[in-house]
Amino acid sequence: MSRPVLLAVLATLAVCAPGVGLAQSAPAATAQADDAAPVLVSPDQWRAMAEAGDRYPMFAAERARVEREVRAAMAAGINVPQPRDLGGGVTHEQHKANYKALAGAGALYRMNGDRAYADFARDMLLEYARLYPTLSDFSGGAASVKGRLFWQALNDSVWLVYAAQGYDAIRETLTPEQRATIDNDVFRRMARFLSEENAPYFDRIHNHATWATAGVGMTGYVLRDPALVDRALNGTRRDGAAGFLRQVDELFSPDGYYAEGPYYQRYALAPFIIFARAIQQNEPERGIFQRRDGVLLKAVDGVIQSSYAGLLFPVNDAMPDKGLTSEEIVTGVAVAYSQTQDPTLLSIAEGQGRTLLSPDGLAIARGVAEGLARPFDFRSMQLRDGPNGDLGNLVFLRHGGANGQALVMKNTQQGQGHGHFDRLGMLFYDNGQPIVRDYGAARFLNIEAKSGGHYLDENDSWAMQTVAHNTLVVGGASQFGADWQTGEEHPTTPLFFEVEDGLQIASARLEEGYDGVVLTRTLAMVEHPDLQFPVVIDLFRADGEAATDYDLPLHFNGHIISAFEAEHSVRERPVLGEANGYQHLWVDAVATPTDQSRSLTWLLDGRFYTYRFAASSPISALLVESGANDPNFNLRREPALIQRMQGQADASFFSVLEPHGLSDGTAEIVQGATSRIADIKRVAGDGAEVVVLTLVSGKTLALGVAHDVAAGARHSVSVDGQTYEWTGPYARFDR
Repeated sequence: MSRPVLLAVLATLAVCAPGVGLAQSAPAATAQADDAAPVLVSPDQWRAMAEAGDRYPMFAAERARVEREVRAAMAAGINVPQPRDLGGGVTHEQHKANYKALAGAGALYRMNGDRAYADFARDMLLEYARLYPTLSDFSGGAASVKGRLFWQALNDSVWLVYAAQGYDAIRETLTPEQRATIDNDVFRRMARFLSEENAPYFDRIHNHATWATAGVGMTGYVLRDPALVDRALNGTRRDGAAGFLRQVDELFSPDGYYAEGPYYQRYALAPFIIFARAIQQNEPERGIFQRRDGVLLKAVDGVIQSSYAGLLFPVNDAMPDKGLTSEEIVTGVAVAYSQTQDPTLLSIAEGQGRTLLSPDGLAIARGVAEGLARPFDFRSMQLRDGPNGDLGNLVFLRHGGANGQALVMKNTQQGQGHGHFDRLGMLFYDNGQPIVRDYGAARFLNIEAKSGGHYLDENDSWAMQTVAHNTLVVGGASQFGADWQTGEEHPTTPLFFEVEDGLQIASARLEEGYDGVVLTRTLAMVEHPDLQFPVVIDLFRADGEAATDYDLPLHFNGHIISAFEAEHSVRERPVLGEANGYQHLWVDAVATPTDQSRSLTWLLDGRFYTYRFAASSPISALLVESGANDPNFNLRREPALIQRMQGQADASFFSVLEPHGLSDGTAEIVQGATSRIADIKRVAGDGAEVVVLTLVSGKTLALGVAHDVAAGARHSVSVDGQTYEWTGPYARFDR
C-alpha cells in the first residue's frame, strides 16, 4: 500500500469539538448496538466531511487517492498471514498494508456510506480475530520486546493505533456477536499483551511506549473501557509514574524539543498527536493541548523549525530523506492548525501538497482554498533540551529565509540510545543544500537485504562515533567512551545565544565528554558589506590537563576546486585508524604540520565555499573519505577534512567558512570564484581570544570571545599595536 492510505487513518483522530464520552461499562462487557457509534470522530463531523464534497481541492484529492488505494486492496482480497518476516519482509509489509486499509476503509464508509467498505474492514478484522489468539511471541529478530503480528512490539502498537481508528468508524455496523469477537479476540488481547504482559516496556519513558500507550488508550475509548484509558494515561500501576501523561511531561522540553532529536520527534509526534486528539475528543476537560503551556503544539512548531529545504536536520539516528511530507508531520500540522488557526501552518501544508481525511484536514483544505496561507517563520532560535529546559540546547542561526543560510549547533543531551557522540557539533546549510553535513544513521530502512532494514553494524562503528561528526575528537576516542548511558548523565552547558543585526552567535561547553579535557565552542554567523554572503566564524577551544592529540573533522559536501599543498596517496589508499570510526576512513592526502592558515575551496550547486583554518599550535591537514573496511558496501562515500594537532594539552582551532560566487554551467558563467578573505589569525590574551579576518579589501573583521562569559566581565587583548577591549562574553570589531 502506498503512503496516501495511511492518511485516511488519521481522520479518526483529528477533531474540533468534544464527542461521545466514555460509558462506564465493565472491561469485559460487549457494547450494545446503541453504544457502538464512533467516539473518535463524531457522526456530525463525519457528515460535515461528507458534505464538503469537491469544494476544497486538497481534501477532494486526498479522498480520491485513498479510495483508489482501498479499492485496490479490496480487489486483491483479504490476506492476514502468519507472521514470519522481519521489517521489509512480505508478512511484515502485509500487516502494515492491512492496518492502513482498515483505517482507510472506515473513513471512506463514514464519508460516502458505501457498506462495501465497512464489510471489507469487518471481514479483515474477523480474520485477525481467528489468527491473533493463536500467536505467541515472534521467534526471529533481535528486538528487546518481541511482537506477535510483527517482529517487535513497537510495530504491534502502531497496528493497534491505526486499526482502532478504522474499527471505531465501522463498529456500529456489526452484529453484537461480531463486535464481541473482534473486541475480545483482537483489541482486548492486543491491549493486554502490550500493557499487562509487557508492563516494563509499557511503562518506559520512550517513543516505543508512547505508541503502546496510544494504542491501548485508543482501544479503551473505542471499547468504552475507562480502565484501559486510565492504564494508558497513568501507567500500569495507575499512579502517574508512567504512562502517556508522564511521557508528555518527561520527553519534551518546555520549548517542545524531543529528547531523541528531530528525526525521532517526527516519528513520536504521531502517537502523541493522535492520542491527544482522542483525549480531547472524549475528555476535553483534561485540557491535553494546554498541558505544560501547550508543549505538544510547541513540538509541532519545533519539528518544523528543525528542518531545511523540507528535510529534517539529521541529528542523532536519522535518515537523510525524512522531512516535512512525512505522515507524522502532516498529522501534526493539521491538528496544530485546528487548535491555533495559525495561517503560517497552511504554507507548510501547501508544501506538503496533501492533507488528511479528517475535520482538521478539512480545515486545512478550506484555509488553503480561501488563500489564508502565510509564509512560515523559519527563524533563529534555540530549543532547550530536558524536561525543565536545563539539559543543553539545539541552536539554529538563520539568514535569508527558508532556503537561505542555516547554521546548526548541537548542544543537546545524549538523546538516549539513538543519540550520537557529537556534542558541540555543527551543520551548515546554504542555497538549498547541506554544505557541512552529518551522516545520520547507517541504515537502509525496511530494505530486507540490508540486515532486514534494521540499523547496521556500521551505525555503531561509524555513524555514532565522534569522528563521523563535525566536532573535536580527543585522543582518537569518541565522547563518553561511546557509552550513551554515561553521556546521558552529563549534559552540555550552553553559555550564550544572541541574535543581533549582522551578528548571530552561540557558545556552549562540554566538561565530561573526555577525562581531563574541557571543550568550549563558539559559532557565529557574521555579515559584512565587503562579503557577498554572511560567513561562519568558528572558535573551538580545548583545555586539557595533559598532552594529548586532537582531531577536528569537517564533513563537507561538494567538489574540491582548490586545496592546500599535500602529499597524495596515489599508489595505495591507507586507512586512518583501527577503531572508533577511524577504521572506516581512507586517507587521500596529508599536509605536514604548520602554524600558518590553510584553505580548501569546493563547489556545490553553483556556489563556491572556502574554508580557511588554523590553530594555536601547528596542525597537519588530512583529506579523507568514508567507506574503508566496509565489505558489504553499507556506507556512503563522503569526503572530510581533518585538522590534526598532536602532543598538546591546550588547543584552539579557529576557522571561517565563506560562501561566494556563482558557477552557471548552462550559461557558461563563473563569477566570484576567489575568496574575499585574505587571511585569518587568532590572538590570545588573558582569559580571552580574538579571531581576526583580513579581507581582500584591506579591512578587518574581528570577533572577540571571552573564557569568562559573565555579562559584566571586562576583557582586553592586544596585538601589533592594536587593542581589542570589550565587556561581556563576546564583541565584534570592524576596522
